[in-house]
Amino acid sequence: MNELEGLTALIVEPHAGMRASIHNMLTLCGLTKIDHAASSNAAIKHLGLKSFDVVLCEYDLDGGQDGQQLLEDLRHHKLMTMTTMFIMVTAEGNYSKVVSAAELAPTDYILKPFTADLLLERIGRALDKRNVFMPVYQLMDSGNQRDAIDACIDGMRLHPRYAVDFLRLRAELHMFLGEPELAEPIYQQLFDAKAIAWARLGLARTLFLRERFDEAREILTSLVESNKKFVDAYDWLARTHAAIGELDKSQAVLSDAVAVSPHAVRRLRKLGEVALETGDTETAEKVLKQVVSKAKYSTFRDPEDHVKLVQTLVKKGDPVQAAAVIRDLDKSMGGQKNTAVCSAISSAMVHEYTGNDVRLEESLSAALTACRLTSGLSPEVKMELARNCLQNNMEAGAAEVMSDVMRNAANGAVMAKAMAVFEQAGRTDLALAVAHDSRQAVVDLVAAGAAKANEGDYRGSVELMLEAVGKLPDNPQVAFNAAVAVLKCLENVGWDELLAQQALALIDNVRRLDPVNPKLPALAGLHQQILTKYDKGARKKAGAPA
Repeated sequence: MNELEGLTALIVEPHAGMRASIHNMLTLCGLTKIDHAASSNAAIKHLGLKSFDVVLCEYDLDGGQDGQQLLEDLRHHKLMTMTTMFIMVTAEGNYSKVVSAAELAPTDYILKPFTADLLLERIGRALDKRNVFMPVYQLMDSGNQRDAIDACIDGMRLHPRYAVDFLRLRAELHMFLGEPELAEPIYQQLFDAKAIAWARLGLARTLFLRERFDEAREILTSLVESNKKFVDAYDWLARTHAAIGELDKSQAVLSDAVAVSPHAVRRLRKLGEVALETGDTETAEKVLKQVVSKAKYSTFRDPEDHVKLVQTLVKKGDPVQAAAVIRDLDKSMGGQKNTAVCSAISSAMVHEYTGNDVRLEESLSAALTACRLTSGLSPEVKMELARNCLQNNMEAGAAEVMSDVMRNAANGAVMAKAMAVFEQAGRTDLALAVAHDSRQAVVDLVAAGAAKANEGDYRGSVELMLEAVGKLPDNPQVAFNAAVAVLKCLENVGWDELLAQQALALIDNVRRLDPVNPKLPALAGLHQQILTKYDKGARKKAGAPA
């Protein structure tokens, strides 16, 4: 039986003739379930609806985005599972760009021109590797990362040809579990044995997460100097500079990264934000205009990009161009999530600059109303709204917005910035009052959930804590306690598939918001105990049938 029979494939290729040619080759290889996408947006829509076993993606895509950036979007937005084999189709001249990526490398690549036999060989090779790693992937999908680490150890013993890949995945699992100190010696072992650049990057990441920024910066600086195309190293070096308050250096590193990889919208966006924060309005304007332009036809466009561009133009003293950006926002993104609130906040900036007090008040009132009805707005944009309210005698509105920011603050840096907005307006007293009330609100929510659990009302505790997460989606303390509430409910009431999925999502959210939380291993341990209790995701021996 053909081992490829029954596999599903997606061809991402802008040229119809080439799509047809690859389709015919896949058919010759035994694949019959084949979909096509002529652009990155079409590919994203396909992958948002269903998963594929194989994605064959042309590197040179139309619309200003290449295949590497599409892969970055797919991984960043979790639209592709680890079991999907992503094979980049590329001309020889682009090969170095494909293999220079570290964390977001494709499963394999194939140089044009190629034959059906070569394509079959590459898919077969990728399938062989997927089958070897499938026991680990299944454990990871079930949330059983601890057993997945043991499966990596078994896999390395049984399949020594993939030893490096198993070691890397094992290190990443320790990072995922909030154990950078356990990942560090693995990355060091890999680097000592093979001097692999991504292993050195992994080592720097473990130092960053433990706030050993000087050591991380030294490694990352060396990586960037020795490999000018290693964009992941640039990104982490920029983050490290920012973490220790060196925003000018962070901006310089991001500028270098953009020169290497000019089409990655998230990297451009970060450069624009940092330039705006450092006061370099010339760079901020140039870069944010590129972001708005490049994201125009993207599935992942964000109306906040327009807000930041308006903010930059107002700071430069160009309200006419700022007003044009707002019109573009309303026209191109009307009706989408957060467009109304972003438009109102942007309009308030322009009216404040031009001195139109009547329109300013209208815009601020509209922004405050829209802010109550929306979710997912960044703390930075909310702080800009609060600043404008404070400057224009709308203190109650400012306190309301900042209360939400402070209750949701993912870390001390966000809280410090929020306090600074009040202090710069001469209202330190209001800052302290809002901060106190915000902290107390979080404490009360967590205590109420714990009280219900102590009374034996586990479902009531879950209901209360999930409601709290809905109100405070970015508060790590709330996410942690909600995860505990759901796990305790599963432990004491019985298995519930929906609750189990919510537990996974909440634990992932804790890791995202607070990756070095010292209680993370205990939380993961409780989760694994519950999986074991109900025989869910139990570890199979590596190499056994899935």
